[in-house]
This record gives sequence, structure tokens and C-alpha cells, in this order.
Amino acid sequence: MEPIFGTKPGAAAAPAAAPGELIKDTTTQTFAADVLDASMKVPVIVDFWAPWCGPCRQLGPVLEKLVLAARGAVRLVKMNIDDYPEVAQQLRVQSIPAVFAFKNGQPVDGFMGALPESQVRAFIERLAGDVGPSPAEELIEAGRAALEAGDLSSAAQAFAQAIQLEPGIPAAVAGLARCYIESGDFDRARQTLGLVRPDAKNDPEITAALASLSLAEKSADAGDTAELEARIAANARDHQARFDLALALHARGDREGAVDQLLTIVGYDRKWNDEAARKQLVEFFEAYGAKDEVTLSGRRRLSSLLFS
Repeated sequence: MEPIFGTKPGAAAAPAAAPGELIKDTTTQTFAADVLDASMKVPVIVDFWAPWCGPCRQLGPVLEKLVLAARGAVRLVKMNIDDYPEVAQQLRVQSIPAVFAFKNGQPVDGFMGALPESQVRAFIERLAGDVGPSPAEELIEAGRAALEAGDLSSAAQAFAQAIQLEPGIPAAVAGLARCYIESGDFDRARQTLGLVRPDAKNDPEITAALASLSLAEKSADAGDTAELEARIAANARDHQARFDLALALHARGDREGAVDQLLTIVGYDRKWNDEAARKQLVEFFEAYGAKDEVTLSGRRRLSSLLFS
């Protein structure tokens, strides 16, 4: 099967270059024009960084994302202090990452270290006003809407474009993987999940997508529901048949029915098959999401069974 969006996940297109007027690298020679002169028209944020600095690699993508989301109300200039140390020395930078904001040719604000995105957003909003969704976030929302509507091709295109703008962004990687899961291409779904950036491998959306993939693979061999129901009718304690029925019901989109079957097993024998029913419930809940009504109800019922 050809990839949905025309690009194999393992060979995704190179990320689109950041708009040159909003994000650029500077040197000692061009600093005055790129920062001091430019800040006479619009606030300019300067990010002092170095290739060996781990926190710098965490902060850089966050700054770029939020500057792009500000849509021209602020600019970002990046300076590698290994190559160009003079300006950082003049500003008495003691550690990196170090971020300074310039207005009218003067530094007016700043911070040190890799702050959480919420604090970086607040810093930028003090300079530029409200920061809206980034272009990648807008594409992700469009992808989610298309996926919800069953338009896999449009959803995959949107998620793939978001990944090009922000390589490894977990929401887009998870969304694209879900497109492949829905299309039955489990191999490419797994390849796509491998594209997530290293610091986001435990992101809830990635965890949920992995759980969905695991469930899809199991459900593909779950068997015929009528046959499984007949076995259960003949023997209510045929836990394997009930377990397989839960997977088959999940594959048909009957989440409540799937959860009910597993909870029934837990009620009969919670330790059956090394607590397989409880473990499968946890995987269901991860796939459905923490705020899903079936998850919330299922967790309450499971707790009641386990602690009664």
C-alpha cells in the first residue's frame, strides 16, 4: 500500500525552513543590524546558545514555535556563542541558554535556562501581546477534524505538513500514526511513531497511539463475535472467549461492550491469565484517552471491583 500522503514516514521530507524575516542566525558582524536596528521596528529576542548545550536544544524549538505563532509581532535571532562569543561577553552572559529581549535598540527583558513552554509564552506575550496557535498547531487541529470526519487522506496531509514544520512534534506524529492504523497499515504506523522527538516519547498522545496500534494488531485476529458469544452462552466462565470478544467488540467500535466483557472477567477471576483482563483494560483506557467517558466509567468500575 502506498503511503497516504506520498512520503514514507522513515524518509519524511526535510522540515520547512523558518521564515527568514522572523527567525535568523546572527554573527558578531551582523548583530547590530539583525538586533539593534531591527528592534527599532519590532521586539527582537536573542537566544544565546551552543551546540553542546542540552537545555539549549530543548528551548530552541519552543522559542521558534512561539515566535512563529506571534506572526510577525516579534522576531528571534539566534547566536552561537562558540563561534561568536563577543556579544555574550559584553552582556555578561554567565550560562546558556540565555535569552534577551531588545526594544528600541536596548535590552528590556530576559531569562536564563530552559523554561517551560508556558513561561516562555508569557515572556513573549509581554513583548508581543497574545500568541495564537502556531502554524503546526493549526495543521494539527485541521488533521484532527479531518480524522474525526473519516477523511484519512486530508488528515494525513495535515499531520505530515505539521511534522515538516516542527519535526517530531508528538501530536502530529500520533495523528499521522492513527491515520495509518485506521487504514490498516500497521507497519507504517509503527514507523511513524518512531519519528517523535526523543524528549516526547512518553507524551500522552504517543502513548495513546501506541496503545491503539497494539489493540488494532490484536483485534485483527480476535475472531467472529457470533462464535465467541455462543461459546460464552455455553460457558459463562470461558474467559478466553470473553477476552477475545472484548477485542472483537473494540475492533467494531463498541468501546462500552469491550470494557464490559473485560470487567466481567475481572469480576469472575481477577488473576486469570496473569491479570490479562485488567492489563487489557489499562491498554483500552490509554488508547481511548484519560478524559473519554468510557475510560472514566471503566476506571471507576474497575476500582470498585479491585478494592471491594
